[in-house]
Amino acid sequence: MYGIVNKAIEELVIANFGHEKWLSVKKASGVEQDFFISNEPYDDDVTFRLAQAVSIEMSMSLEEVLIAFGQWWVVKTTQDRYADLMQSGGDNLKEFLLNLPMFHNRVMLLYPKLTPPEFRITHVTESGLYLHYISQRQGLIDFVRGLIEGLGIIYKTQISIELIQQNTQGEPYEIFKLSW
Repeated sequence: MYGIVNKAIEELVIANFGHEKWLSVKKASGVEQDFFISNEPYDDDVTFRLAQAVSIEMSMSLEEVLIAFGQWWVVKTTQDRYADLMQSGGDNLKEFLLNLPMFHNRVMLLYPKLTPPEFRITHVTESGLYLHYISQRQGLIDFVRGLIEGLGIIYKTQISIELIQQNTQGEPYEIFKLSW
């Protein structure tokens, strides 16, 4: 993952728990980088080790950490750094989600070494849709849940998220049923 992801984890911890707690997280993770360069790729293991250390240091489940980080990513990181890109996704939650399958094509212009997930949209109605999440990375389903919740916050839309298919059940990808 790119350094911007690791920097966002650092910012989340510092904003909510303070700099000293970030130093504890970093030490517990075994990650030795003094700082992360936003547009440089890092091994995914670095990000996972940081998330696991946050879980331990904050006495939170890894699921809670990933959901909180997903929300933070959308509500704080993207708004601070990529507001124009986010605004181009749509004027409301439904529009943004319908445009999501093409979103990472624009992101890859900024981060050419990105290995993005793929999103597909099916079963579209006025009050919901199915979001298919396809990724080479395992263990990020709760992060995606947090991203969706973050989008609901940005678009001021109450959203219900139901995981109706998991790739751990022998399926090739996850499907979320989203309702608003």
